Amino acid sequence: MHFATMWEQVSDTVGDRIALIHGDNKVTWSDFESRAARIAGFLTERGHGVDSKAAIYAYNSNEHIEAEFGIFKISGGPINVNYRYLADELIYLLENSDSEVIFYQAVFADRIAEIKTKLPKLKTFIQIDDGSGTALLDGAFDYETIINQTKPMPRIERSADEVYMLYTGGTTGMPKGVMYHNGEFCEGMLAAFESRGISPPPTTYEEAAEATLKLAAANALPVTLSACPLMHGTGMWLGAFMPLGMGGTVVTIDNSSFNPDELWETVARNSVTDIIIVGDAFGKPMLDSLRKAKEENREYDISSVQFVSSSGVMWTHEVKKGLLEFGDMILNDALGSTEGGMARSITTRDNIEGTAEFELMETSKVFDENDKQVVPGSNVTGMVANGGRVPIGYYKDPVKSAATFREIDGQRYSFPGDFATVDADGKIRLLGRGSMCINTMGEKVFPEEVEEAIKTHPAIYDCLVAGVKDPKFGERVTAVVSTRPGMSANETDVIEHVKNRLAGYKKPKNVFFVEVVQRATNGKADYKWAKAKAAEEAAKVGVSA
Repeated sequence: MHFATMWEQVSDTVGDRIALIHGDNKVTWSDFESRAARIAGFLTERGHGVDSKAAIYAYNSNEHIEAEFGIFKISGGPINVNYRYLADELIYLLENSDSEVIFYQAVFADRIAEIKTKLPKLKTFIQIDDGSGTALLDGAFDYETIINQTKPMPRIERSADEVYMLYTGGTTGMPKGVMYHNGEFCEGMLAAFESRGISPPPTTYEEAAEATLKLAAANALPVTLSACPLMHGTGMWLGAFMPLGMGGTVVTIDNSSFNPDELWETVARNSVTDIIIVGDAFGKPMLDSLRKAKEENREYDISSVQFVSSSGVMWTHEVKKGLLEFGDMILNDALGSTEGGMARSITTRDNIEGTAEFELMETSKVFDENDKQVVPGSNVTGMVANGGRVPIGYYKDPVKSAATFREIDGQRYSFPGDFATVDADGKIRLLGRGSMCINTMGEKVFPEEVEEAIKTHPAIYDCLVAGVKDPKFGERVTAVVSTRPGMSANETDVIEHVKNRLAGYKKPKNVFFVEVVQRATNGKADYKWAKAKAAEEAAKVGVSA
């Protein structure tokens, strides 16, 4: 299987249905395929083809997904680019990925101009007009002009062994390209059919077409809105690849800054069935928006919403419970990363799961430091491993590949770095990412576990926890927190609150209050900022080394 061939078939199957929506701009499946074919035709004319890497540096939009399709059509590799990157970060990523092409929104033209001459492999620049009024860069090509003036590339046969790659966010080091076989990954995305009652999910093009027609006849095709950026795995995979594989619709909103009111308005206007988020960073403001609208007697119609799915960041019990007050939805909390999915938690009105509690997938296990499977109920901390569709490795990094993707008892696993304990009933309790672990007086403390406890305080809106160097403890557990509007707390309140929930050595030694806890645009924790802020505040009160 192959993404481009799959989507070509979908366009033949439900061509008149809507594939993409951004604001008032709606694109049918037939037009989606045609526009992507013209992009592919242009790239071919420019000499790009099999295994050519083409970067996409843009906010969420129809064009972002069209470009992805066009790159797949030439058997090339789309490269995701964080739109917050500046010159040096862009140069690193584009060099590391061997990108030959870059699609970029006009608003980023100045950044592209700054690096353009420093990347000899980069041959083709395609500028997407975004209404900003930015002039076309010298030597660049206008996106819409390409589509209007280029003939569609004829369809071709493609290999399932072609490499699809997605770059990690680089939260624990420089970004790394995680490689998958296109065919295997495409087939994995079709598992989404099970959420629509089609089980087992299709494994061939013919079965997928039949399943799509069945959903279309029942008016059950998904309409999915990704609140998080398409530049990250959660947004692209759950928000675009999964609904597109079923013949559904992908809805996008302006994500240069997250506006929960705009999200709910878009949900109501387009009868969105699925919303993709990244934990509390999106869930909390969405819940606040619903509550405020109710107080002001202007409630949003969210009756169409069937699923809200999250991956990558803590999604707390309290936020899940609050969302369910407004709709009878299924909340799917996935434990996964760019390196693979490992576990999930399903929450409904009848079954509200606790924070960071997950059911392991059949292919996942938890191993201790000696590569022995952790015994349920033993209270032993182990590392969660995915034994399902394991990536090929990291692009151009055999050392890190060998450390992350390895074999145990003849089975290959992916170890993204998440630690957990296993309850007697087989459920796991996620502790956090090992690279962020704080070593205090010889004890290991996972920031996420402390953050979870702090967030249950009624006055706390958000928090991050980091280690600050200390001559006595080695590292001090230090929290940086923000409070809810109109509410307050002090350091003693927060520390005592945690002390009643966790072992004494895990409670923060210091709590520093800020107006906003900084996070990445995809909602993930910015631990570099948290560590620096904690150290800065600690120095002010004379507790750092």
